[in-house]
Amino acid sequence: MIITDTHTHLYSDAFDDDRAEMVERAIKLGVKRFFIPAIDSSYTESMLQLEKDFTEHVFLMMGLHPTSVKENYKDELAHVEEQLSNRTFCAIGEIGIDLYWDKSTLEIQIEAFKHQINLAKKYKLPIVIHCREAFDEIFDVLEEEKSDDLLGIFHCFTGNLEQAKKAISYNMKLGIGGVVTFKNGKIDQFVNQIDLKHIVLETDSPYLAPKPFRGKRNESSYIYKVLEKLSQLYGKSVEEIADITTENSKAIFGI
Repeated sequence: MIITDTHTHLYSDAFDDDRAEMVERAIKLGVKRFFIPAIDSSYTESMLQLEKDFTEHVFLMMGLHPTSVKENYKDELAHVEEQLSNRTFCAIGEIGIDLYWDKSTLEIQIEAFKHQINLAKKYKLPIVIHCREAFDEIFDVLEEEKSDDLLGIFHCFTGNLEQAKKAISYNMKLGIGGVVTFKNGKIDQFVNQIDLKHIVLETDSPYLAPKPFRGKRNESSYIYKVLEKLSQLYGKSVEEIADITTENSKAIFGI
C-alpha cells in the first residue's frame, strides 16, 4: 500500500526539531510520496534542501501563495518564473485567492492567480488551488481560464456538494484532509456522493490535524486518520482508498 500526501509543508519551522523522524514515521505507515507546495521566495531554499534530504519521496511545486501577494508580488512572480525556467517542478502551487486574511488585495490576488495559471499552461503543469472564503472568485477565474489541458487539485476542499461538483467540472480533484474528521467539517455529510476517482489525500501539515489530534501539530503520518474516515464513509478498505487516491495523484502530477 502506497499512501500519497498531496499537500504538506514539510519545510515549516514546526518540524525543525524532528523533521527526519517525522518523515520516517510517515514512511513506515506507507506514506511514500510527499508533495510540497510553495508559499513565496523565502521558502525556496528550504524546499530545495528537503528534496536533497528525501530525494525518493519529496516532490516540489512552485508558486506564489495568495496570502503572500503583497506590494512586491511582481518580484515574487518573477522569482516563480525564474525557478520554473531553471528546473522541473511537479505543479504550480499553491495559488489562488484568500479573502479570510485580507480582502484589500483581491485585485492583485486575481492578477497573480491568472498569471500563474498561464505559467501552468506554458509549462504543461497542474495547478494546486488555495481557496479561502473565495469560491465565487475562484470559479470566475477558472471559467475564464478553463481549457482541456488545465487540471489540478482544489487543495483543502471545504465547500458544499454543489461547489465540489463545480470544481470537478474544471478538471480539479478534491484534496481531502483532516477537515473530513471534524464534527463541524460538513464535508463528511456528502463526500461519499463523489466518485473516488475525483479525490486525493492531503494533510496540509502542520495545519488542520485530524481527530483525535485536532488542535495539535499535524504531520503526514496522521493522514491515516483521513484514510480511516474515508474508509467508513465509502465502505471500502483503507488499502483500496489508498490505492485509488495514489493513482489519482499520479494522474495529476504525472509522477
